Amino acid sequence: MKAKLVEVSTHDVQSIFVKEVSENNFNALFHFHEVCELNYIVEGAGKSVIGDCIKDYSAGDLVLLGPKLPHIWYHEASEYVSNESRTGKAIVIYFPADYLKTLSLDEPFSYKAERLIEKSKMGLSFHPGIKQQIAPLINEIVHATGLRKIILFLEIMNILLDAKKYEQLSSIANKVSLNEKDTERMNNVYRFVLENFREPIDLPTIAQIANMTPPAFCSFFKKRTGKSFTGFLNELRIGHACKLLRDFDLTIADVCFSSGFQSFAHFNDSFKKKTQRTPSEYRRELNLVS
Repeated sequence: MKAKLVEVSTHDVQSIFVKEVSENNFNALFHFHEVCELNYIVEGAGKSVIGDCIKDYSAGDLVLLGPKLPHIWYHEASEYVSNESRTGKAIVIYFPADYLKTLSLDEPFSYKAERLIEKSKMGLSFHPGIKQQIAPLINEIVHATGLRKIILFLEIMNILLDAKKYEQLSSIANKVSLNEKDTERMNNVYRFVLENFREPIDLPTIAQIANMTPPAFCSFFKKRTGKSFTGFLNELRIGHACKLLRDFDLTIADVCFSSGFQSFAHFNDSFKKKTQRTPSEYRRELNLVS
């Protein structure tokens, strides 16, 4: 049986459903749903897994997720970055994938709507300029009702339909092949890793979390994510290291061990393989930009 991991609400989403998500329920299970999700981060920072993309998020981020794209958001205010909010808050708009098409018979509009939804199946993160345009509308739509709610939604989507600057997040789209047991395993693995990646995590430990033997787990994880578990863990740690490198009070050794690497040489090699620069070079570039 195919798993529908998390219901969006107790209501059947036929049009637009808007909700505020607070720190208490921000750390959702690994899930997907049949509708599209526009997620605006109001406060806080943390990590997300969207399809096969591992990404840090922070206040102001605006992400559009298409139907059936597996994802998990994990709120985690850094102990090292002093200006990060300790609370997590987001505004999420859910809507059916074909909702925009039902609102207009205009062919050019329908074509643009179809293109946007198709791209969203791999997740889209929008440019800061787009976020600034949309933020006031999203803040207002939370409390809007009736026709005003629909008007605000259309204004938001009209901006997204014409957006040229965005980042595609995942390299896979709608390739969900999880049954309920697989889903529970993946959720347990992701939650454990997101909470413990700064500490050593060996293969027997994570396999036990999934209730599998190490060889079976390696095959299971690779088949469902397109990545080895070691590759996934290193990618998560390097992303965290990139974040910590913005704090110039931390030494590179501090960053290395605070990101979960046990060997400075391994950290340097892994970092360069992922970013095409050493941690020192990465920090120098940050310094030049700032």
